[in-house]
Amino acid sequence: MFNLNLKDKVILITGGSDGLGFASAKLLSEQGAKVVICGRREDYLKEKANLIREKTNNEVLDIQCDVTNPNQCKNLVEKTISKFNNIDVLVNNAGSSAAFSFEGVSDQDWEEDINLKLMSAIRMCRLVLPHMKSKKSGSIINASIAGGKAPNAAQLPTSVTRAAGLNLTKSLSNEYAALNIRVNAICIGLIKSSQWERKAHNSDVYTLYQELSKKVPMGKVGEEIDYANLVAFLSSDRSAYITGTAINVDGGMCPVL
Repeated sequence: MFNLNLKDKVILITGGSDGLGFASAKLLSEQGAKVVICGRREDYLKEKANLIREKTNNEVLDIQCDVTNPNQCKNLVEKTISKFNNIDVLVNNAGSSAAFSFEGVSDQDWEEDINLKLMSAIRMCRLVLPHMKSKKSGSIINASIAGGKAPNAAQLPTSVTRAAGLNLTKSLSNEYAALNIRVNAICIGLIKSSQWERKAHNSDVYTLYQELSKKVPMGKVGEEIDYANLVAFLSSDRSAYITGTAINVDGGMCPVL
């Protein structure tokens, strides 16, 4: 395996107990990082943290946190610093799929989506940046979607919220580049995940993925490891000269140059 020199880096992943976040946490732990994961369900969170520990024999800190709650975000960062005295990388991964037609989205839907995907990232960056500034290094990775660049019809509110997250990414990258703090985004396309499996309900998830693959120029739906590999790269010093960019992991779907 290509060595990314992640050993002993402290990497905090929101939404790290499931799906793409969990796949990333597992890979980062395999690479030697000290991983911190958070989630809303404490029992499920501990179960997933134990799975990583058993597989990698590495230190994993699990902290219950709802990232829409400012006090819980503060507690998450404080406990991470108390344990490791450092945060090298923040992965703002928490989110959900919310894609509806414009007239089907209420004010409450808008507010909940903005709070979950945009405000949580703002809060976490605000809490983590002072620690990164003190050592003049760090990497922040914001999960986004290809629709944040090129929205499809009936992709609201998430395409708007994610577009704002891309603006946040670029703004922060410009503000903190001189302090060697890098800020990048990952724009996700169609990737296999528990969210898609829940949408399949009683249908055959294999058939669902076959249908979705027809929309992808590469002719296949991505794997969770495709996202995790990029998270690992952007967490590492191998990406030391990359900041302010939004990288697509979408098999060529996004039409934007």
